[in-house]
Amino acid sequence: MKIGFDNDKYVKIQSEKIRERFKLFDKLYLEIGGKLFDDSHAARVLPGFKNDVKINMFQELKDDLEIIFCINAGDIEKNKTRGEYGITYDVEVLKLINDSKKMGFSVNSVVVTLYKNQVSVDKFIKKLNRNGIKTYIHTFTKGYPTDVDTIVSEEGYGANPYIETTKPLILVNAPGPGSGKLATCLSQIYHENKRGVNAGYAKFETFPVWSLPLKHPVNLAYEAATADLKDVNMIDPFHLEKYGVTAVNYNRDIEMFPVLKNILNKVSNKDIYHSPTDMGVNVVGFCISDNAVVEEAAKKEIVRRYYNEMNNYKLGLCDEDTYKKIKLLMNELKIDESYLDVIKPALDKSKKENCPVIAMKINRKIITGKQTDILTPASSVVINAIKYLSKIPDDIKLLSPSVLEPMLKLKKEMNNGSRLTLPEVLTALSICSVTNAMTEKALSCLKDLKDCEAHATYIVDNGDKKTLKGLKINLTCESEYIQSEEY
Repeated sequence: MKIGFDNDKYVKIQSEKIRERFKLFDKLYLEIGGKLFDDSHAARVLPGFKNDVKINMFQELKDDLEIIFCINAGDIEKNKTRGEYGITYDVEVLKLINDSKKMGFSVNSVVVTLYKNQVSVDKFIKKLNRNGIKTYIHTFTKGYPTDVDTIVSEEGYGANPYIETTKPLILVNAPGPGSGKLATCLSQIYHENKRGVNAGYAKFETFPVWSLPLKHPVNLAYEAATADLKDVNMIDPFHLEKYGVTAVNYNRDIEMFPVLKNILNKVSNKDIYHSPTDMGVNVVGFCISDNAVVEEAAKKEIVRRYYNEMNNYKLGLCDEDTYKKIKLLMNELKIDESYLDVIKPALDKSKKENCPVIAMKINRKIITGKQTDILTPASSVVINAIKYLSKIPDDIKLLSPSVLEPMLKLKKEMNNGSRLTLPEVLTALSICSVTNAMTEKALSCLKDLKDCEAHATYIVDNGDKKTLKGLKINLTCESEYIQSEEY
């Protein structure tokens, strides 16, 4: 993979920027936009950016910080799902808490926002409490967003319970957008200032990148990633007016800034920030080392997002405006689906063989895998890929019949399809590797599939899809079903 981002430089100057900001206050509530762990979007559009660089960077500040996680009660009720892992937001919160504690971070609590006495939410709160996790409930803030006097009063933020914190830096994170991070920060700042604590707010959000041009592919990739939220990048007019400097932000922050500025002024009796860009501490744009590499990566990500939303539309998870917006971004950049050079080979092979196919690009080589009597396309392509990487001839079998036959027999008896899925095949390969050196050699190459592009001529089954993503393969799919009985 070509590198276009200097991760070491990013860690150095980003850490310095955060330290500078939290030293301005007795206590800083830092809203973490995007993902604190495993920021795969950033890693894809900024080749060289390490997925967990954010949380690893905060390791240096671990003794000075604690974490609050927010979750919208409505997202719990709707079983909203995080797309990368296929897990619901409530499960993701528990995962974030466990991951944070394993790394030695202090987790303060969970704030359930916009609570409306939902039964499913009450069950979740009980689960948190029984696992020793402090929970706070926030309802809708009276007067929000226009009546600042009411918002910044005992009827507004004052109606929320105060969250006891002891560290000078509090990270406020969530499993996804619309979780109430900002409202939680502002509520806390209100309570802190009433207690005589000089508390402040800042935002650490990677995208859009304020220092890149408005129409830079990295910023357009952010629009593609948030197409379902209808986010639009804009020039920050407040920043331009105050400093004469062009900076990129997005519509929600720009629209809400006058309200936010008034609230912060009402709480602290001073104007701390003059623009939405001022609130941020992100320096990612200054760490791009090869713009051409980054632009290409961002364009590929936009095409991936297009296919993802096409699939979501077919599955009934979004409306057509979402994928159409991404198509407009592709038109703006003068690219189409063929920008991912695995797509045409997959379609051609499928047409030729008259069956579902996945094509994968390894270095400059296109490897394909088709549906067979005993394997799904995902299973076939991964076997073919690791055989190619380990230079094992096609006619050498990696799977022993003594392992395959009982697995297939059991599937048939359980009425669980006739083909081995990718998780099943990887299990079978691991068993065979104990006695087969060739299989062991092939399995050692699985790690080399990381960041490979792959395209399926059908909507991949969840089990295969999760495993392909677990291997860090960039998968896109045509919006076509395979009937479940074919598996």
